[in-house]
Amino acid sequence: MKYIDEFRDPNLAKKIISRLKKLKINKANYMEVCGTHTVNASKFGIRQALPEGLRLISGPGCPVCVTDNRELDIAIEMLKKYEIILTTFGDMVRVPSSYSSLEKEKANGKDIRVVYSPIDALNLAQKKPEKNIVFFGVGFETTAPMIAYTIKYANEKKIQNFFVYSVHKLIPPALKVLVKDKNTRIDGFLCPGHVSVIIGSNPYKFIARDYKIPCVITGFELVDILQGILMLAKQTKEKEAKVEIQYKRGVNKEGNRVALKLIDEVFNKVDSSWRGLGIIPQSGLTIKSKYFQFDALKKFPVKPPPVKIHKGCKCGDVLKGTILPYDCPLFRKVCNPQNPVGPCMVSSEGSCAAYYHYEL
Repeated sequence: MKYIDEFRDPNLAKKIISRLKKLKINKANYMEVCGTHTVNASKFGIRQALPEGLRLISGPGCPVCVTDNRELDIAIEMLKKYEIILTTFGDMVRVPSSYSSLEKEKANGKDIRVVYSPIDALNLAQKKPEKNIVFFGVGFETTAPMIAYTIKYANEKKIQNFFVYSVHKLIPPALKVLVKDKNTRIDGFLCPGHVSVIIGSNPYKFIARDYKIPCVITGFELVDILQGILMLAKQTKEKEAKVEIQYKRGVNKEGNRVALKLIDEVFNKVDSSWRGLGIIPQSGLTIKSKYFQFDALKKFPVKPPPVKIHKGCKCGDVLKGTILPYDCPLFRKVCNPQNPVGPCMVSSEGSCAAYYHYEL
């Protein structure tokens, strides 16, 4: 298939690896901050193919994984206290909360439905006007525009039984926390392709300017990722720090202005709690007062029980890149896709799931 097969060409991949070896980088940790990068780096065997000294580590690029226990606890309390239908993406269903999971609550009789987009949830609200439909809005800047559009559409059509519980996260503030963490050595970022289609490359400039760390926005195929690593390695060799775009077929400097305008119209930036990273200022999105009637937190207020962290689970450290999934004492022994202890093993974009399926 044209424009896909070219980026999966093994001969071209070998040439890029050969060029990487010629650079002779003594030691560098490059972090990919995209769940698709994480999975494909494992699937293609990229980590094992890199020259000695170059290390690819995973960051908080999985939106399901960084969703805090308290946020999931709140969704479950809504189900317990109110007569609602909770809709969400499939990966969230099996993620353990402090005391339960959506999967367990569904088994106990709660109405939880997997959807592929917020439009599916809105359609359900229109088909069942007697029911209150809550969409559990998980994701980064990638999914926020569609949810913003759905809220606007619901407002225009005066749909009164559709609500959104927004736990959206914003990537650039999280990267700032990572570069300031003394326990995490990051010599370059492979910035997320999907997110960058929306926000562009400009929001990453502070990383290169203020922290002298190179950034490259890459696509998701074998050659994409390797070329992104090569571009980072060249910056490392030349002792440069700038933001480059490898994924030019999808990303520009300014991003998608229509999508950004939608986000700005519907959402406010707020402090948000990330699994493993704690509360990050201005890293979340909440619904603006103009659309308050669609805010599930206002319509269905709850007080969740105290947050409980599952003993032994190191998902938070994996998300920060301070350890590899192998280093978690529960990995494979107790925690596996059939019995996930943390979200990094549940999500299809989770680091632990990727390592379990492709790097054992």
